Amino acid sequence: MRKFNTEGPVVAADHYRIPPLERIDLGRVLDLIRDKRYFVLHAPRQTGKTSALLALRDLLNGGSEGGFRCVYVNVEAAQAAREDVGRAMQVIVGALASRARRLGDRFLYEEWPDIFATFGDGALGEALARWAEADPKPLVVLIDEIDSLIGDTLIAVLRQLRAGYDQRPDGFPQSVALCGVRDVHDYRIRSSAENAVIAGGSAFNVRAESLRLGDFTEPEVRALLAQHTAETGQAFTPEALETVWTKTCGQPWLVNALCRRACFDAEAGRDRSRAIARGDLLDAQERLVLSRQTHLDQLADKLREDRVRRVVEPILSGRTESGFSDGDLEYAGSRSGGAGPAVADRQSDLRGGVPPPADLPRRRGDRRVEDVKRRPPAQAPSGRRRTARPRRHPNRLVSRSYTSPRWPTATISTSNRRSRT
Repeated sequence: MRKFNTEGPVVAADHYRIPPLERIDLGRVLDLIRDKRYFVLHAPRQTGKTSALLALRDLLNGGSEGGFRCVYVNVEAAQAAREDVGRAMQVIVGALASRARRLGDRFLYEEWPDIFATFGDGALGEALARWAEADPKPLVVLIDEIDSLIGDTLIAVLRQLRAGYDQRPDGFPQSVALCGVRDVHDYRIRSSAENAVIAGGSAFNVRAESLRLGDFTEPEVRALLAQHTAETGQAFTPEALETVWTKTCGQPWLVNALCRRACFDAEAGRDRSRAIARGDLLDAQERLVLSRQTHLDQLADKLREDRVRRVVEPILSGRTESGFSDGDLEYAGSRSGGAGPAVADRQSDLRGGVPPPADLPRRRGDRRVEDVKRRPPAQAPSGRRRTARPRRHPNRLVSRSYTSPRWPTATISTSNRRSRT
């Protein structure tokens, strides 16, 4: 029995799905590959990026667009190496070799130990060069989770791809796609070796285009739910179909998570003789919020980023004015996962002065958002911003300053006090 998928790429035999290649601008992607260009695909987590890359790989290797050698690789395992570039390169090239071997291409699998022993930190560039030279078929490389790499490791990967760009297609991959949560131009990479912050756009300035994988459209949401009805006989009431769309705005993970809880996890939903009603979905929404799923719980970390905070703060506070740009809105949507579509959808409501919805996620830790009181900043007589008096603590000194009327920021420094003997 197929179900709604909430973890990892979709599998046609196991999951209801919208065909992954229908969700991207396939014509544009194929044009970029044929034109020997390097590009970026980005979107929030659990949106369908990996599913799209795997489907693209299969299309290029044996489908109607055959004639390429295409390999997909996930480089997230190299994150454990941190800024040990040599170790990270060993993991990345080894992963490439293993993925290619499973597709029947053993060249890199047999060559990479010697390449790594000879070239060390530069092994990725040399491995791709030799691999491209070994076969007249153009090589295409799809690199997933690229922004899981950090510091000098990420810089090394981006710069080696850039360094070989002029040798394509005979001596380097014809096309490379980098896939992650963020666009390359949003990377701010701290290099320990150079003691500087490197912009991603500078380290990888051969990027031709950045493509963002969008959310489900309303017809796609209805088509996904229709697959459940066709296979189980369980219908959704018209109000339920409308509720799924209004509560998720088509964000793929939210659509699947909400429907999975309503149709498979809830005891009432497992009764296929009754239709899924609006109340079932509202109950599923409440359980989803209170379960503190990873995708929802991580939103608190995103709020620490200024560009995300500028967008979300007015929505949470019900303010009618907004100080964010269109670039901030796009960035917040790409970083906030399940909240991304809600943020974008509320843009017009926000600027029209409509109060925030009552069904925003209600928990942060063990406290209700409604109970959190925001203290206004202390103001000097002249109206200038004033720093509040520091509070002393046995082990540290905490000083609180206010950067906006709604968002206090705490600066914590370790006290130099010595313990008494």
